[in-house]
Amino acid sequence: MSVVVPLYNEEESLNPLANEIRRALRPLNIAFEVIFVDDGSKDNSLKNIKELCRQDKRFHYLSFRKNYGKSAALQVGFNNVTGDVVITMDSDLQDDPNEIPNLIKKLDEGYDLVSGWKKQRHDPFIKKHSSKFFNFITRLMSGIKIHDFNCGLKAYRREVVENIKVYGELHRYMPVLADWQGFTISEIPVKHHPRRYGVTKFGISRFFKGFLDLITVMFATRYIKRPMHFFGFLGALSFIVGLIVNGYLSYLWIMGQPLSNRPMLFLGMLLIIVGVQFFSVGLLGEMLVKNFNDEKEYVIKDKG
Repeated sequence: MSVVVPLYNEEESLNPLANEIRRALRPLNIAFEVIFVDDGSKDNSLKNIKELCRQDKRFHYLSFRKNYGKSAALQVGFNNVTGDVVITMDSDLQDDPNEIPNLIKKLDEGYDLVSGWKKQRHDPFIKKHSSKFFNFITRLMSGIKIHDFNCGLKAYRREVVENIKVYGELHRYMPVLADWQGFTISEIPVKHHPRRYGVTKFGISRFFKGFLDLITVMFATRYIKRPMHFFGFLGALSFIVGLIVNGYLSYLWIMGQPLSNRPMLFLGMLLIIVGVQFFSVGLLGEMLVKNFNDEKEYVIKDKG
């Protein structure tokens, strides 16, 4: 089993976290590794994890030269795991390592990804309620019936992390990306503790970035292989409305009414032009998709 822990400026939390992980995994009697990914910390986090790795050979670390974000840290961690099961958790001691056996137990029921659900959250008011709104919108748009998409505590089969690429703020949408690839998703309630050390990295800018990435994910999962379905629909709609507007104006012109002072004439022309452009973008997208060969395009579940 591999435990991936992304971190940024969490020097005080690392030693207690390492001890809690050891205690939580000892009863499982399985081989494990812990991979710390230092996302360009400016405090003594790197120094502390180097000491942890020196003391315990099951602990490893990777360190960025600068801060690239949680998604990049997770992706680098995923690229270096060796376990058949991959656990992700935050480094701020709010995620409880004692929940790891429960996640694995749920994984053993046949699921590919099990997400934690912080049913009782210990976060500031704004973070707590903006997260509820974000989860509601994501659930509505994705159709995936889980409560906490962005919970840091998750369990994956290795096959999942090998077939998902994470960038930007897409770590928030791991269940959506996994569902798109055909993996099965589940969720269990997990304990959530108040932050002991340091300060939260949450900011209102992250909320807006996350919302933009949600739009990206929804488009990518639904239309990335068939862009004409999206752009062609918009183009056809715009073109038809433009034709109707100009057809109506043509009728008025035939009936002898002047059109020089009617803004609708320009609206109709604009809609037709925009419709043609959308349609052209859709055709271009289809040609790019057809000529782009991605060996990870399809995930094989089994073969005989």
